[in-house]
Amino acid sequence: MLTISQLNHAVDLLEQSDSLIIAAGAGMGVDSGLPDFRGTEGFWKAYPALGAQKIAFHEIATPAAFRRRAQQAWGFYGHRLNLYRNTVPHEGFRVLHQWAATKAAGYSIFTSNVDGQFQLAGFDPQRINECHGSIHQLQCMLPCSETIWSAQQFQPVVDTVNCRLENTAPTCPRCGGMARPNILMFEDWHWLDHHQEQQADRQQRWLQTISRPLVIEIGAGTAIPTVRHFSNKIVQQYGGRLIRINVREPMVSGKADIGLAAGAVEALRALELTLEARRNSI
Repeated sequence: MLTISQLNHAVDLLEQSDSLIIAAGAGMGVDSGLPDFRGTEGFWKAYPALGAQKIAFHEIATPAAFRRRAQQAWGFYGHRLNLYRNTVPHEGFRVLHQWAATKAAGYSIFTSNVDGQFQLAGFDPQRINECHGSIHQLQCMLPCSETIWSAQQFQPVVDTVNCRLENTAPTCPRCGGMARPNILMFEDWHWLDHHQEQQADRQQRWLQTISRPLVIEIGAGTAIPTVRHFSNKIVQQYGGRLIRINVREPMVSGKADIGLAAGAVEALRALELTLEARRNSI
C-alpha cells in the first residue's frame, strides 16, 4: 500500500520539475488488459497454442520464425496487432497527458513497447521514442531496401486457437517478398532502425533544452533493462529526478528519488488525488 509520505515525496518532485519524461516498459499496458509476457508460463498462458508446442517468446519473436514458420509467426504478431488496435489506453495515460501539458519545457516519452498506445492516447508522435520499433509499421524481410511503411492496410485474420494467420501475409511493395513488423526482435540483424533513430535524435535535442527533468518510469523491470538504463541516464547526466512505479521492483538508488510498489493506474490515480488535495488546501 502506498503511504502518504511516499505520495507527498512524489508530488514534490512533480511540482518542482520543469519537464516530464515518461519512461514505459511492458508493465505500462497491464492495466489496459495487455499481456506483459513475464516469464515463460505467463507467455504460454497468453498464447496456449505456442505453449502446447513449447515455443517460448524468444523463439517466436525472431526473424528466423518468419522464415521457418511464417503463418505461425504472423499469427502471433497479427494477433498482437489486432489486440493493440482494439485496446483502449487505461486511465493512467490521461493523468500523464494532463501533467505533461502543464510543464513549461514540455514532455518526452521513451518506451520499449511496440503497441502504439501512447499515440492512441493522444500524445504527440513527435515526442515519442519507441526504442524497439513499432508493430504499426512494416519492413521487407530481406530487406531489399530501407523502406518502412504503415501497417494500416493489413488486416490480420488469425486462428487464435492455433496461433496461425489465415489470410495472406503482407508483402513488400518493392520486391513482392514477405514483410515483417518493423520491430527489433531477438537475434535480429536486419531491423531497419532509421525511423527510431530519428525519434531518438529529436528526443536528444529536446533533452538539451531542459533543466529540471522528472522521469516517471512505469512498468520497466530489470530482466530487459533498456528503459531502466534510460531513466538512470536522465538522473546521472541531466540532473533529473525519478519516480519509479513498479509492482515488483520499485527500488531506487538515490534518496531524492522515490519508488512506488504499485501498478500504473493505482499509483497515478493516488498521485493525482494527492496533488489535487494539496492544491485545494492552498
